[in-house]
Formats: sequence, C-alpha cells, structure tokens
Amino acid sequence: MSDEQQLPDLTSRQEDILTCIVKAYSEKPEPVGSRFLVENYQLTISSATVRSEMAQLEEMGYIAAPHTSAGRVPTAAGFRYFVRRLLRTRSLTRGEQSHISERVGTLQAGMEQWMRRTAALLARSVQTASIVTPPISQVNSFKHVELIAIQGRLALLVLVLNSGSVHQRMLTLAEPVAQAKLAEAAKLINDNCADLGARQVRLRSINLPMLEREVAELTAELIENVDNNRARFIYRDGLSQIMDSFADEGGAQQAIRILEERTVLNALLTELLERLPEQSQGAGVQVVIAGDGRYEDLSRLSMVLSRYGDPARMSGAVGVLGPTHINYGRAISTVRYVSNLMTNVLATLYQDNVHDEPRHNI
Repeated sequence: MSDEQQLPDLTSRQEDILTCIVKAYSEKPEPVGSRFLVENYQLTISSATVRSEMAQLEEMGYIAAPHTSAGRVPTAAGFRYFVRRLLRTRSLTRGEQSHISERVGTLQAGMEQWMRRTAALLARSVQTASIVTPPISQVNSFKHVELIAIQGRLALLVLVLNSGSVHQRMLTLAEPVAQAKLAEAAKLINDNCADLGARQVRLRSINLPMLEREVAELTAELIENVDNNRARFIYRDGLSQIMDSFADEGGAQQAIRILEERTVLNALLTELLERLPEQSQGAGVQVVIAGDGRYEDLSRLSMVLSRYGDPARMSGAVGVLGPTHINYGRAISTVRYVSNLMTNVLATLYQDNVHDEPRHNI
C-alpha cells in the first residue's frame, strides 16, 4: 500500500479499540462512545481506560470527534490502518460462492448481459455501487482483413483484431479493382501481418506491392486509432441504494459525479489498474480509501477494485464504490471472488477462440 509506512504503529490495545470503532461505525454510521464499546464488544477494560486510549487515537489522527459529540468516528487514516494492518478477510461461504457462480460463471447470454448481471449482483452482495468494464486488449494486434468491391473505385475494408473487435473503412482506389484481385491482396496482407501491432504492420507494408501497401498502411492507422481511443464502456449499478449511506451531501454528490461522468471514472480506472500487479489470476485487489490523498475525486469515497482476465490478452475491471464506512471485509472477498470467476470464464472463451470453436456470443 502506498502510505502504509506512514501509519504510526499502535499498541495492541489501541488496535483492538480502533477495530471495534470501525466495525461499530460500519454497521451504523454514528459516533461511537467508550461505554458503547465496553458494553457491546466485551472489552476487559473500563470505560475510563477506553476514553484514555481513544484520546491517544484522536491525537494520532485515527479517530475524530464530530461537532460536540462525546463519541468518535474513524478518520480516513483510521480506516486505512484497519484495512491494511488489522483486517482479516474471510472467503465467501459455499452458498454465497454458488449463488454468484450460477449468475456470473457463464457467457451464454452474451457479453453485455454478462456485464449487467455481474454489476447488479455485486451491488446487491456488497450493498454498495458497483463498477464493471468489458475486457479489452492491452495492445491491439492484427488478425485478418477483408477487401470487398462495392462499385467502381469504391471498396470496403473490414479489419478484425485479435481482441475480436471489427472495424470498417471505405476506400477510394486509384482505379477499379476486381473482387478476385482484392481477395488476393487481402490474403497477401493476412499472410504478412498476422498478430502484428500497428507499428509492425506499417514496417511490414514497405515490402508489399502498391495496392497491398496502401491497404496495410490504412490498417495500421485503424489499429492506432483503436489504441488511442481506449475509453471503456462502464456498467454501473446500485447508485440509488447508497445515496442515504453518506453522512453529508458532499459524499453523495461525489458518488454521483464519479459514476455518471464517464471520462472522470475512465481516467481513474486507467490509473488505478496500472498500479495493480499484472497477474493472470485476478487475486490482486486494490483498496482506495478517501482517495488515499492522491485522488481528489474520491476524497469522500472508498473503492475496492480488481482486474480480471489476462493483461497480456484481454482484461477488464470489477469493483465497488461507496462511502468510507463500507464493509471492507465483504467488499474485498466478493470483488476478489468475482474477479477470479470472470478470469476463468475469459480463459475458457480465449481457449475456444484459439481453436476456432467459439461457443459464446460476444
């Protein structure tokens, strides 16, 4: 974690009290008093001792007193200490895993339905807003191209990338070209450019005949355009059900802005995903609490995010977003399980495509 080394160490007793305050506040976001802790968390110390320790925690910045209340609430630093030093996440129960697997563990309904179903399931399971993006290729590469004669000097270029995306462009040729000749040109390009990126396609085109060279250069341009416009479509769910979870309007307004303004969320996801370890099994989960002092757009929110898929082929993002007092243990366990599940589905899909036996409609 980026700021873990900056968190002052606490005594075992202080850690126990901070844990109780975080748990109590997460269940009911109201100031927590010393007497409440002693009566509800079986602490073996007096209320006076708890108050003394709470004063120390407040001095170190882990809890704070809102207004004139006698109780205390966790600060962003307190939540970070709890999540990064004290939280022990548990795996979902078999029943919970089965419930999620039955709804997420298949692509038979198509990619869009898969994304929407996963977003809705995450929101309900964690009781927060959810974020899911479709898988995209980290680096787009050439799969094959088709050239179709239209009329006169017009021809249609159809480019298929290894990610499965299809792109079309109308061409105006120097002179009319028969369909047989266009098919030959497409075959020559396919034989020379398979699995290459934009730069490699452009370099390979230098040694091709004139028609093929022009088509290959246009193909490289199309691949570059795809690489440069990598904004992800984002599936979201659960925004309405978390509106009453915020202590003030500022948090709710920030959540609305993040989830409704696609460019802001895309920029955040791009940067956050770059910080995750590039591993094929999506076990890496990143927790961002109150922006971690780096992201002003998340200053009142917490996000639990994971990458699913294989970054070397195709990958996407899955996560939840809510107020800073979300149930971190459940959020982390659920996001991790869903991420691993989606990774396995994609691995099966990719294996099917390698053998030219697609079984899913994407």
